Amino acid sequence: MQDRPPPGDTPPEEFRRQLHELADWIADFREHIEELRVAPQAKPGAIRAQLPSHAPETGEPFEAILKDIDRLIVPGMVHWCHPMFLAYFGWTTTAPGILSEILSAPLSVNAMTWRTCPAATELETAMIGWLRRWVGLPGEFDGVVYDTASVGLLHALAVAREEAAPSTRKLGMTGRDLPRLRIYASDQAHSSVEKAAIALGIGEENVVRVASDDVFRMKAPLLGEAIARDRRQGLRPLAVVATIGTTSTASVDPVPEIAEVCREEKVWLHIDAAYGGGFAMTPECQWLRNGWEMADSIVINPHKTVFVPLDFSVLYLRNLERLRRVFALVPEYLRGDTVEAEKNYMDYGIQLGRRFRALKAWVIWRSLGRRGVVARLREQMRLANLLATWIKSDEQFQLSAPVNMGVVCFRFVGNRRLPSSVPETPARGRAFSQERLDQLNNEIVERINQSGRVYLTQTKLRNRTVIRAGLGNVLTEERHLRRAWELIRETARQLA
Repeated sequence: MQDRPPPGDTPPEEFRRQLHELADWIADFREHIEELRVAPQAKPGAIRAQLPSHAPETGEPFEAILKDIDRLIVPGMVHWCHPMFLAYFGWTTTAPGILSEILSAPLSVNAMTWRTCPAATELETAMIGWLRRWVGLPGEFDGVVYDTASVGLLHALAVAREEAAPSTRKLGMTGRDLPRLRIYASDQAHSSVEKAAIALGIGEENVVRVASDDVFRMKAPLLGEAIARDRRQGLRPLAVVATIGTTSTASVDPVPEIAEVCREEKVWLHIDAAYGGGFAMTPECQWLRNGWEMADSIVINPHKTVFVPLDFSVLYLRNLERLRRVFALVPEYLRGDTVEAEKNYMDYGIQLGRRFRALKAWVIWRSLGRRGVVARLREQMRLANLLATWIKSDEQFQLSAPVNMGVVCFRFVGNRRLPSSVPETPARGRAFSQERLDQLNNEIVERINQSGRVYLTQTKLRNRTVIRAGLGNVLTEERHLRRAWELIRETARQLA
């Protein structure tokens, strides 16, 4: 008879040895990450082709698995933790953050009710309070931790929908004489607004995109006009989403003006501060808080700017009980674990199983302290403004938007710009049409990313392609940024 492996877990001494091996691997990876390519050279399907088509019948040693991580996984990754990763909003991986993830895995609790893990519930409540005080939110706001801001927005709009169309929780949206509900956001707001509208049965076409001004902020007067127009047509305005740190430019909507429109129209105001909320901790950005006290809900992502590893997003509501009324549901198999008069976070969303996310925040915020968080945020802003200075001093590039927090949008323009109606000719040298400049800016980003030396993103502003750099990694220093800028200039010269 073939020998069978014994049931149960890895023997303690072997597990201890594996942990030490893993600790060395993590430390080496972190120390030498700068030597890696930022992005892989792999073509689609190349990594999958090297993996067995079937799972193994018998267990394999941890050492073999770790070797395959080095051989297959690490070379096939975009390294968001790399100091030359300048895409999206940077990344917030730190050594204390890694330690916090290692700590949370062996505890492996389900933070659905107070009784299933009192420490998880009460620590989450405490961390929500810490962040609220750090960013200056009024005390009447209480919160709940989700994975992302998209999920937080979905829950906030579910509460707004219940208040605009009572009994939707029980009866749903169909078969009732309900007007079409409308949600308003700027043309720069995140696509999660449409996704929430789809999921909530409101409909993608009922998201009204309000035009932004020359610095990409929602035009509050146009918001008022859109709401009035919809009311005349028999539609029901449901909610407005104002953004503190839009995805493309990190622009900041005029929240006080928008809040005044919402107050007059009795419309729910949600503030998407997923990116910008953390910066409200800094002396330079306390103005971001203006108007927050008038919101119904606000979402902040500490995994974007407050150095908690992905995923960790906090939704705050004025009077959190409104959220519980929409989602609380206790089946019989959970009734015994909900008898205490304590907060059960499963009542505040669609999830039953919930990770012990608060432990990560507790470890890293204690490790860095408020001053440490603020210092790192200020360094991101310094580097962003330094890059903007270099761009403004080079006649072949121009800023495409004001520099907000850690985001810089810019565009290669050649020695001079021509109207799009003027064709380019060899005699004009490096003067290009706007269409050709769009192509060149796209090619600059693509070629740089393919080089593996830097990773950037691109976006569209006023229908023009621009290069976008996002600072956020604690490993990114001025020397890295200068090398990235030199590569951008060199690549532009080669292509142009």
